[in-house]
Amino acid sequence: MTRQLTAIALAALVLTPVAAFAQASANPFTDAVKAQLAQIKAPVTRTAEKVPEDLYAFKPTPEVRSLGQLIGHIADGNHGLCSAASGMKPSVTGIEKSTTTKAALQKALADSFAFCEQAIASMDDKQGAELTKSNLGMQPRLMVFAFNNSHLNEHYGNLVTYMRLKGIVPPSSEPK
Repeated sequence: MTRQLTAIALAALVLTPVAAFAQASANPFTDAVKAQLAQIKAPVTRTAEKVPEDLYAFKPTPEVRSLGQLIGHIADGNHGLCSAASGMKPSVTGIEKSTTTKAALQKALADSFAFCEQAIASMDDKQGAELTKSNLGMQPRLMVFAFNNSHLNEHYGNLVTYMRLKGIVPPSSEPK
């Protein structure tokens, strides 16, 4: 019973943005994925701006990524997954391992979001349904973009924990 309710709740969560776009768009699925990207881009970008540079080296425990490495990982993920979804080649890879300063990581993050936005900009639902190969196996292009959005949300959750441990209010919890 719990699994059924969870599945229904997840389906409603996924389909709600699609329903909102369905009447206004010829490409409701693509538009929903674009909207999800825009929605998570804001707090991730704001986190990179808000956290002081000295905390970019912070690791809650020795075996996990530092905050800066996590931002680099997010940028790498954007490039890798949006490249796989679109067929566009990223201009940079290996950010997590090679980039350490706040300014450079902020730029890499901004560039990675711009890459994803460009990669999906001209896509329609028909193109989004085409299969492509990624580290997920053969998947519809929009599924790979949606997985990237999920990856972004997962790691924004990590960033929230890092900020909370250092007494910083995350962007998503700031007063409006």
